Amino acid sequence: MKWDELGTEDCPVARGLSVIGDRWTMLVLRDCFLGIRRFDDMQSRLGITRHVLADRLRKLETSGVLRREKYQDRPERFEYRLTERGKALYPVLISLIAWAEDNVPAPGGSSLRLVSRETGEEIAPVLTDARTGQRITHRDVRPITRP
Repeated sequence: MKWDELGTEDCPVARGLSVIGDRWTMLVLRDCFLGIRRFDDMQSRLGITRHVLADRLRKLETSGVLRREKYQDRPERFEYRLTERGKALYPVLISLIAWAEDNVPAPGGSSLRLVSRETGEEIAPVLTDARTGQRITHRDVRPITRP
């Protein structure tokens, strides 16, 4: 399968990767979740070229993950805000953070802690089934493909 055809695949992993599957996109989304909305702020934080950032933002906007909102007329400038589709990626980001902390630890310790807004206590994210509340692992679920 070709990279630019992933969005039309039957496989949900391929379709998801067609939106968030390059090396910069999740970092752009991380910054959006941290409240960074302006192009220049993203560009300076990420150290990404303007061209690449503009391309990623355009793709996320086209995919319905981000929306542009004008905040200045002259010169015309926009902020990038998460849509509901974009906000739905939050568990993916949290899962990636938890996986990296467990499997690719930073040599000097992590620069990030996940804490509850309500209690301020550190959280330990897990994937659970919304219907049963049971933890989901590779041993608990069997994907079934359609014929």
